[in-house]
Amino acid sequence: MKSEDKKAKKRQKAHQFKHPQDKNSVIRALKKTWHFIWYDDSMLSWLVNLLLAFIIIKFIIYPGLGLIFSTSFPIVAVVSESMEHPQGFDEWWHSEAYCGHYTCKVKCLCNQQDWYMNNNITKSEFKTYPFSNGFNKGDIMVLFGIDSKDVKIGQVIVFNANKEYPIIHRVIKIRNEEKIYFETKGDHNQNYINDGRLNEKAVSESQLLGKAVLRIPLLGYIKIWFTDFLVKPLFGLLH
Repeated sequence: MKSEDKKAKKRQKAHQFKHPQDKNSVIRALKKTWHFIWYDDSMLSWLVNLLLAFIIIKFIIYPGLGLIFSTSFPIVAVVSESMEHPQGFDEWWHSEAYCGHYTCKVKCLCNQQDWYMNNNITKSEFKTYPFSNGFNKGDIMVLFGIDSKDVKIGQVIVFNANKEYPIIHRVIKIRNEEKIYFETKGDHNQNYINDGRLNEKAVSESQLLGKAVLRIPLLGYIKIWFTDFLVKPLFGLLH
């Protein structure tokens, strides 16, 4: 029994000696990892930083903002030119549009002024709308969640569509039938979109994600470039 007790004590002492060493090795490994992430200039370190930034934004910051702003899309990058006024408001107001059915082109040629007047929106009224001078591809838009009953004509909303990304356009009309439907249009677009995948004359309450409240110019290009030059090429290689 004594020999067994001695062996047990030796094992206990050995474990006690090993424990500080294990702890120190973990600390050294953590310090080495920290230095690699923040101070190493290698390409691998850069890629790890990029991955960590993506994870933190995607799974911590973005959901946190979603809870604060009451929407699953608290921040969106503008990925098209559909809301741009390239040469200023007056030039845009007199630019080309189509006043008629979505498929009608030459016979329905008009300008934006005619289009909006046909939808009971005057120039002076439009100028009172949020983002009356539009916004550009590459901008970041901050969104707040909004109840469908609180949406007003002229506000810029974001809604789900049968496309790879949500649509951010202006509300032109609101139809309150058994359910609420919104009619929207991109300022720069020449007419409603109705292409089989998206019908802007019947955007339902269930599609609504939020309303735009703040514009941050150009910052969205980070996401656009990241998607175009990294995500899409990698996705293509995998397929």
